[in-house]
Amino acid sequence: MSGRLVHIGSAVVDHVYRIDALPAPGTEKTASSFAQVAGGGFNMMVAASRTGMKVVFGGQLGSGPNGDFLRAAFAAEGIATLTPPSPVMDSGNCVAMISGDAERTFVSWPGAESVLSLGMMAPVRVAPDDWVFASGYTLSYPGSRDALADWIEALPAEIPLVFDPTPVVSDIPRAILDRVLARTSWLSCNTTEAAEIAGRRDVEAVAARLLASHCPSADGVVIRAGAKGCFVRLADGTARTMPGFNVTAVDTNGAGDTHIGAFVSALSRGVPPFAAAGYANAAAALSVTRHGGSSAPTDQEIQTFLSHDDRSVHGGRQEAHFRLQK
Repeated sequence: MSGRLVHIGSAVVDHVYRIDALPAPGTEKTASSFAQVAGGGFNMMVAASRTGMKVVFGGQLGSGPNGDFLRAAFAAEGIATLTPPSPVMDSGNCVAMISGDAERTFVSWPGAESVLSLGMMAPVRVAPDDWVFASGYTLSYPGSRDALADWIEALPAEIPLVFDPTPVVSDIPRAILDRVLARTSWLSCNTTEAAEIAGRRDVEAVAARLLASHCPSADGVVIRAGAKGCFVRLADGTARTMPGFNVTAVDTNGAGDTHIGAFVSALSRGVPPFAAAGYANAAAALSVTRHGGSSAPTDQEIQTFLSHDDRSVHGGRQEAHFRLQK
């Protein structure tokens, strides 16, 4: 495989608590387990790396214990960091509470990942065949959004940009969001994020509007719907619902990140978009059967899973439907 994934998002330290249900206001719960793990953009990078893509990180890490923890996690996955650590800030953190129904709730505290300048990003250079990934989190921070948007607009035209608006899309100033969407090659978002950008309609209409009015240069859009799979529309107007897989979920944290990482990895090695989306659905399905946000499977695990599934991910009659929410 040629080319790299150049990730210009953010990574934080996750403090993960497993609880039976969220506590009511003014009450307290005792968690059944606790773990400190690398999170944020790390989960997407792991998914791409484990499915065969070379990954490098062009965001900002801190110089304190959180930054050290993240650098060790990156090294364990073979992910190189292109920028020096912030000399004045540590990396941020996020408290993730995973309830008994496998859903998750987050509270985050930004750190060094929330401050970027073009000077800091000077070591981040792309090469032919590279893919670039950007996250809505980095665009939501006042201290990083302008520099990142400028850097994205200066990318060579032939370099594909994959953009995930993330749940904080409403916190991104519309002018910044529009600039990044205009340069986006592939948009991957969930149903709520799609509705936030393009309005609440049926998924086919929203996907068409995303391409026509918001991402005019994109090759396609992917609208993820959790266990139901995803809807893919290409710039030429062809579209397909790719159904999800029936698995027992124990932890949905990081499933969207896994989907995006596996999808980009598949595209980078020439897999057609609809097949890449089916591959990503399988990766996400496997990830939710495991604890932890960076629970992405390897390519071999995905291929084994698909070989035992009784339906093709490459086509056939699709009956999965889902609604956009706002």
